[in-house]
Amino acid sequence: MLKLIKLKIPAAIAPTVIAFAFMGTASAQNSAKSNQTKTETASPKAPNGKHYLSQPLIKSIYTADPSAHVFNGKIYIYPSHDYDAGIPDNDNGDQYAMKDFHILSMDKIGGKVTDNGVALDIKNIPWAGKQLWAPDAAFKNGKYYLYFPVKDKHDVFHIGVAVSNKPTGPFKAEPKPIAGSFSIDPAVFTDTDGSTYMYFGGIWGGQLQRWKDGKYDANGSKTDLQQDEKPALTVKVAKLTNNMLEFSEKPRDGVIVDKNGKPLLGKDHDKRFFEGSWMHKYKGKYYLTYSTGDTHFLAYAIGKTPYGPFVYQGTFLEPVQGWTTHHSIIEFKGKWYLFYHDTQLSGKNHLRNVKVTELIHNPDGSIKMIDPFVD
Repeated sequence: MLKLIKLKIPAAIAPTVIAFAFMGTASAQNSAKSNQTKTETASPKAPNGKHYLSQPLIKSIYTADPSAHVFNGKIYIYPSHDYDAGIPDNDNGDQYAMKDFHILSMDKIGGKVTDNGVALDIKNIPWAGKQLWAPDAAFKNGKYYLYFPVKDKHDVFHIGVAVSNKPTGPFKAEPKPIAGSFSIDPAVFTDTDGSTYMYFGGIWGGQLQRWKDGKYDANGSKTDLQQDEKPALTVKVAKLTNNMLEFSEKPRDGVIVDKNGKPLLGKDHDKRFFEGSWMHKYKGKYYLTYSTGDTHFLAYAIGKTPYGPFVYQGTFLEPVQGWTTHHSIIEFKGKWYLFYHDTQLSGKNHLRNVKVTELIHNPDGSIKMIDPFVD
């Protein structure tokens, strides 16, 4: 992105991240293919000389932001569908101009991955303007629900929902966004008691910082609040109604605190929430996982309730190749897996590919660190 030279990037990965950030900018400026779908051949080695821990699940299209779920004993992945719109990189994320969703499915980890085609197109969302960003899905009441952020006709992100009788769609969008929704990256979690919650929000291009006073401020900060000594912006959480189409309450902050119970601060860039939240439950505890954004980690915090507060524990994925980090975590046949993305196929920040690797909870409940590269 244009401000990458100011970012905090770990020394071990900095050359790779910066190199690919500027490759992405140059590509977007010079691209002659505005509707690129077919991907390049995967490179066996990364620019840092190491091998990739995992290989792309699919190479026929670019996919990112994978929200994985197990429905009826099968894995379904709900990713963003990247393509090259020829838009230069910027901090608003205009280069991420996605316009439809393809749903992937697989019977087992390591097995064949099927692209089930277009499940929802932006042209079939009545209130949508542009930028169909990272989705998630849920199952309840015999139906499947696809949640998605998209900018409305006034360039403001809200979250919509579409419904289908099948996990692969096609999905029919509701005529209006979810009332009270804003920003990006919906992640839907159903607890063991049947209650369902949505976690959402993302700063910078995700506009969360423009809602700090409860109303959208078009002239608000373009990045974050830039108040280092005050509590950092954090993920929003709201319980859904039983019909899965509405919030049953006003969204509240899922506060992330340190081990002394104090909220993480704006200056805590290696720890604080940026975007891409996910919730999973392990041994009765609620694991909020999320991206630190401009420092490129996946981090986690643990709470006693779905609302938190969530006590920061550390990071569990080192920076991948590329700028963004967005993930999901599922349990499948007795093991846990992390779905994530990088830019192995393209080397361009806005053209990503989905991957999967095993995730391990240590005996003390911590998550084992994952390095996306191996020697």
